[in-house]
This record gives sequence, structure tokens and C-alpha cells, in this order.
Amino acid sequence: MTQPAAGARRAYGAKTAPYAHPSPTTTLRRARSAPSFSPSPTTTLKRARSAPSFSPSPTTTLKRARSAPYFFLLPAALLFVLFFALPIGYALWLSLHKIEVKGLGLGKGARSEVWAGLENYTAALTDFELGHSALRILGYGAIVVPVMLGLALLFALLLDSERVRARSFSRLAIFLPYAVPGVIAALMWGFLYLPDVSPFHYLLDALGMPRPDLMDGGPLYLAMANIAVWGGTGFNMIVIYTSLRSLPTEVFEAAKLDGCSELQIALRIKIPMVAPSLVLTFFFSIIATLQVFNEPTTLRPLTNGIPTTWSPLMKVYNDAFTGGNIHAASATAVVLAAATFLLSFGLLRASDRRTKQGATR
Repeated sequence: MTQPAAGARRAYGAKTAPYAHPSPTTTLRRARSAPSFSPSPTTTLKRARSAPSFSPSPTTTLKRARSAPYFFLLPAALLFVLFFALPIGYALWLSLHKIEVKGLGLGKGARSEVWAGLENYTAALTDFELGHSALRILGYGAIVVPVMLGLALLFALLLDSERVRARSFSRLAIFLPYAVPGVIAALMWGFLYLPDVSPFHYLLDALGMPRPDLMDGGPLYLAMANIAVWGGTGFNMIVIYTSLRSLPTEVFEAAKLDGCSELQIALRIKIPMVAPSLVLTFFFSIIATLQVFNEPTTLRPLTNGIPTTWSPLMKVYNDAFTGGNIHAASATAVVLAAATFLLSFGLLRASDRRTKQGATR
């Protein structure tokens, strides 16, 4: 056979020498020395424009928009369930059960929790101590609520006046007692009421005047009411004052042009226009009055005139932690919660009905 000429191409399919694979080092060198290709900005822009764009369907967009509020409300809902709904449900469950003691109550299984039905509620509603504590709270609230809201409205109207000076300082001074914790405020006032350590009693002795006993009997209501008024007036004042500052000034200017005085503007314009804020503060005051606990509990070690069941919440605390009957205490707490809800709902409906009747006139 004749050999092919040097430099001639070999025919396709012909048997040739085995192909020699390059070494890894040679491949790496070729890869490093090969020119890199990067598309121009115009080519990149053309590719981006020609690429198919994905846009969600209107149904998907609507579903996402509807589910977004629930996603943001989820943390608050979880906290509400964990720290509000579950404790209420557990209290309801406890109020429907009781402890049954077998024999002497000794040994395993001698004390068991059984179904009680409405027995605890019947005992709570027929408890004379709970009735007496409710009457004490009514007398206490009859002093606190009118005085506190009256002072809050008076201070708010005075601060809203144009002639008042040092408005910022006065507003802070009135609100500052609200920042004092209730236990500290009750303890401070309690020592001011004690005859042996009170500077007021020392002044009365120096003037030759009798010293009143504010820690027993009827004056005790005034003493505790003073603590509540001193601490709660600032908060209610801020609510009413904020409502006053949001009123349009054109109404007051027109009233002044008509010859109205500051007192007439306050009585005939400002107070009716801030009626919703007054209703709100009234509800807050009623609820706080029904839940009074700090003042009598703190003052009780300083006097013998405050029993352990002076207020309904003290009765619940005494039954649960002193008497060890947590089931009866749960039933009493549920009764108090229901009474608070019914009272607030009734007052709100009456206020709403009166507002609608005034609007129709």
C-alpha cells in the first residue's frame, strides 16, 4: 500500500492512531488562557426584554390581598388566645368543678375533682360577704367616679383656655400622679393617714384641733377615694384634653363674635362636643372601680377597719389563696366579669341611644 502524502487529510472512517487526551494541567492552562466572553449591555437588555415575564393572575392577586390582614393579625391573635381566651376558658372549667374528699382526705385518690355544675355559682350569688363587698364598692364608686371625672373635666377646660399660663408644666403636674404605681401611692397615703407619723396630724395638734381617724368607719371610704382620685384624675384629664384640642377653632371664634363668654363656650359648646370622651372615661372609671384591689389590700396592714373581703376582688383572692377553694373563687370571678360586662353594655347602649336621639333633634 502506498502511504498518504505528508500533510494530507485522512479519510473519514479510516483507522488512525488512538486519540491522545490532554493532561489535566494542559486543560487548566487552556481554560485560563481562553478569552472570556461577556455580552454587551445592549445584548443583555434585549435578552431581558425578550424573556417571558410572569405576572400572577387576578385571582391569585386578590387572594394574596385578602390574606394579608390575617397575616399581620396573627401575632396579636396568638397572644389573645394564650393570655386571655385560654385563662378565661380555664376559669370557666374550674368554676364548674369542685374537690370531693373521701374519708379523712388522706392517701392517694382521697381528693378528686368532680363535676359540680352550677353549685359554685349558686354559692357565690347567695354569699353574704360578696354582697357586702359589692355594697362597699358601690359606696366607694359613688364618691370616686363623680369627683374624679369632675376634676378631670375642670382641669381639661382650664388647660384648653387661652388665658392659662405654664400649660405644659400644669399638664405634666396633673398627669404625674397617674405614673406612680398604685401600691406605692396607697402606701404613701396610708402613712399620711396614720396619726403617729402623719405631718397633718402634727399640725392639727399644734393648732389644737381634733385629729380625725381616716382609717376606720365612714372616713375610710373618703381616704381610699382620695387615693383613687389623686391617681386617676390625670389620665382622664389627658383623654378629655386631647379631645378638646381636636375640636375646630372656627366654632369658638364664631361664638366669641356672637358675644359668648369663656364659661358659656365651655358649658354650651365644648362639653357637648367632647361627650364621647366623657362617656369613655366614665366606662373606664366604672370598670376600675369594680376591680379595686390595691388600695384596700395595701392599707389593710395599717388598720383593723378593712376586712379581707372588703372588695369583691379581695373576696376572690381570699377564697383562692387563703381558703384554698380555687373553684369557688373562679365562680365568683366569672360572676364579677359577667356583672361588669352587663353594666358596661347597658350603660353603652343607653349612651348610644341618647346620642342618636340628640342627633335626630
